[in-house]
Amino acid sequence: MSASTSKNTGTGQSESIDNLIESFNPSLKTKKNVTLVSSDGKSFQVEEDVALESHTIKHWLEDKCNDDEDEKIILPNVDCKNLEIIIKYSEKHVASRKGVGSSSTGVENLNEWDKEFINLDFVTLCHLVSAANYLNIKSLIDLASQRIANIIKKKSPEEIARMFNVKYDFTPEEEEEIRREKAENHWQSE
Repeated sequence: MSASTSKNTGTGQSESIDNLIESFNPSLKTKKNVTLVSSDGKSFQVEEDVALESHTIKHWLEDKCNDDEDEKIILPNVDCKNLEIIIKYSEKHVASRKGVGSSSTGVENLNEWDKEFINLDFVTLCHLVSAANYLNIKSLIDLASQRIANIIKKKSPEEIARMFNVKYDFTPEEEEEIRREKAENHWQSE
């Protein structure tokens, strides 16, 4: 059985049949698509619920209030590489919520998937945090930021400076003074 997607403006019958069918089986609901366009011009068509993982897109769609056609949203601060990553993440999280519900096994599987998914190089992670921040996807910001923190905590100050392209020009004496001040401030704040 397939649901009619046409809107009969004469009698309203087609629309009411769609609503009736959807009330009995919500999975038959016609899914609205959203086209996301990256800063480098590549278009990605996704289901609206996937796009709604982004609070930025959600607010934009709420303000737009145009239900008649698929939306096209240009994302000037997200390149195609990061948009692909974000879409993959969002699709997995939406599918997990739909298919698993509150199952602890499903949450564990999603956590394992997240660990594998976020195993990206440092530069990609930094760009991903920036893109996820622009799109306001808190769970992805948290996931990528934690991965960056895990990478950084194993590095020396010099290595961290190189990773962020920061000139590391402290003398050993200055570095020791900073460490001493940090230790003093740590004990004073407790």
